[in-house]
Amino acid sequence: MKIDFTASLGELDRVYDFLESHLPIHAMIFLRGDLAAGKTTLTSFIAKQKGLGGVSSPTFALQNIYGNTLFHYDLYRIEDSAFMQMGLFEEFEKEGWHLIEWGSNDLQHFLTQAGYDITTIDITPHNNKRLYTIQREGHA
Repeated sequence: MKIDFTASLGELDRVYDFLESHLPIHAMIFLRGDLAAGKTTLTSFIAKQKGLGGVSSPTFALQNIYGNTLFHYDLYRIEDSAFMQMGLFEEFEKEGWHLIEWGSNDLQHFLTQAGYDITTIDITPHNNKRLYTIQREGHA
């Protein structure tokens, strides 16, 4: 499945509504885009829609947890081996949406091989809006 949305900040509810109706309770969501593309903004909107309050970028903490159902990771400059050594891989077993910024292709492949379905959201600036390309892949 692949779908595109062009949305302003005020139109993010369309993106959220699609995700809410198409993703399972336990989902791995890779957020892709350049710096300041809107990855944390989308995560913040999702948390707000789920009634979980404000979101900050987990750049220094690597992971922020909102409620018991929303997990936000920022893996910028983190090697996959370091991620595994920190024990963060076990966090993926917790039921909820796991939003992963700057996740490598190798991590995505590893999770697919481990049996997880992966959703990627590519975020690209488009005029005064963002283009959200959402693609969901089943595991091998």
